[in-house]
Amino acid sequence: MTTENDADVIVVGAGPGGSATAYHLARHGVRVLLLEKTEFPREKVCGDGLTPRAVRQLVRMGVDTSTEAGWVRNRGLRVVGGGLRLELDWPDLASFPNYGLVRPRLDFDELLAQRAVVAGAELRTGVDVTAPMFDRAGRVVGVEAEVGPEREPATFRAPLVVAADGVSGRFPLALGLAKRDDRPLGVAVRRYYHCPVKQDDNYLESWLELRRKGSDALLPGYGWIFGLGDGRVNVGLGVLNSSSAFGKTNYRRLLTDWLANTPEEWGIADEANAEGPILGAALPMGFNRVPHYSRGTLLVGDSGGMVNPFNGEGIAYAMESGELAAEVAVQALARPAGVERERALMAYPAELKDRFGGYYRLGGIFVKLIGRPEIMRAATKYGLPHPMLMRFVLKLLANLTDPRDGDAMDRVINAMTKAAPAV
Repeated sequence: MTTENDADVIVVGAGPGGSATAYHLARHGVRVLLLEKTEFPREKVCGDGLTPRAVRQLVRMGVDTSTEAGWVRNRGLRVVGGGLRLELDWPDLASFPNYGLVRPRLDFDELLAQRAVVAGAELRTGVDVTAPMFDRAGRVVGVEAEVGPEREPATFRAPLVVAADGVSGRFPLALGLAKRDDRPLGVAVRRYYHCPVKQDDNYLESWLELRRKGSDALLPGYGWIFGLGDGRVNVGLGVLNSSSAFGKTNYRRLLTDWLANTPEEWGIADEANAEGPILGAALPMGFNRVPHYSRGTLLVGDSGGMVNPFNGEGIAYAMESGELAAEVAVQALARPAGVERERALMAYPAELKDRFGGYYRLGGIFVKLIGRPEIMRAATKYGLPHPMLMRFVLKLLANLTDPRDGDAMDRVINAMTKAAPAV
């Protein structure tokens, strides 16, 4: 007796990675069930800033990224540190657009989920996936869930499942896939403030040095201020596990201590201009959960620890891994279940490793270095005064190069990532 499947692929989680996966699957005619435990719109802890790498993925999903559609464009990154402010435009490349974007996650995720629906995916919200379903051989063949306010039990079946359930990674944890403590990890906190002075900033602003008011001593971590174009800014900071302060610091207090040292006319040191609480989240970096394919389940985005260790960017890699997972799944489903299909599915972790493994290895080294205050201080002091060097650093940190026919900087970065042993 055969059991009818509810879909060809079940995607757990309708964040950027899950929605991108569902979109690209549906575009290829695959029956997709996209399950999201919350209801839209919903908040997510994020800087709300998107580099050209993320913009490319939005364009690939057919998203209108114009200002008329509610997006705030930016020209590049402003780096603040060592008494200097350096504005670096995004590189002009064939492989990526030359602009970044800002949009609050409050409606960003819903927008992407609706793109998946338009492509043909079925979206079910209020469905909390609690566990995988296994066949007798131990392969995942569906999910168990609780549905709606009454949390009624339900099951959904499919020959493939994509875990895109974010940093918590409950689904991969149920498969025995715990995070690796030898890979980089960050913690970020953010808050919205009313700040008309910086709402229409043409640059994402990154602070490499944070100080408490009236003190020259450096606070741990790095900070950001991103204008939202509606009178508000997203302000936050991140601390890496290579810092001695990691896990031993009140991060919310750290944020307010830094903001107290910002210019008075910005108004972000004033609690009266704050909107909502300070929220925090972990940043799982450098493939800190592997393998990315196991027993019928593919891990996408934060669920597979794919945040860039160099800059804390997660959305681009969630969407990119989602597109790749969809491409592999389409090829796998075209083959008979069994050895042939498994061979096709193993292409997913292999391609992820080839695409990002060397780069993330370099990122792990970078995280260890900047965790040492004396190295960070020297890098800021001697690096920022040299715009050519900083343009190279921008390309490296944002992972923005042309693979072919690039300039000398591209060739050096590409050679470095290929030479580095993949994580």
